[in-house]
Amino acid sequence: MPIDATLPYDDSNIFARILRGELPSKTVYEDEYALAFHDINPQAPLHILVIPKGAYVSWDDFSERGSDAEIAGFTRAVGKVARDAGLVAPGYRLLANVGLDSHQEIPHLHVHIFAGKPLGPMLAR
Repeated sequence: MPIDATLPYDDSNIFARILRGELPSKTVYEDEYALAFHDINPQAPLHILVIPKGAYVSWDDFSERGSDAEIAGFTRAVGKVARDAGLVAPGYRLLANVGLDSHQEIPHLHVHIFAGKPLGPMLAR
């Protein structure tokens, strides 16, 4: 079910549970600001999720309340994950859904990295 990005953070969301070690994930990167792992329901040959370690509902929430260090650290983590996976030369897509119209399903900011094949147009026409 899509969520309203203006709702308060829900500590029981799946990404909060992964960060607490309550649920497993196939981690590809972790530092003090971010955790990256393979999506359990991949939408492309390579589909990695990158999440901040702080409790942020969406990109809007993060950009408003995150510290400069968190924002810089998270942004750098997204780039590092893509570089380390060898995705720069062939190309990749980043996606962060915010709110109802975007169909955001989990109330924790997450950036999707899609790659591994030509991805086609961004939105269905």
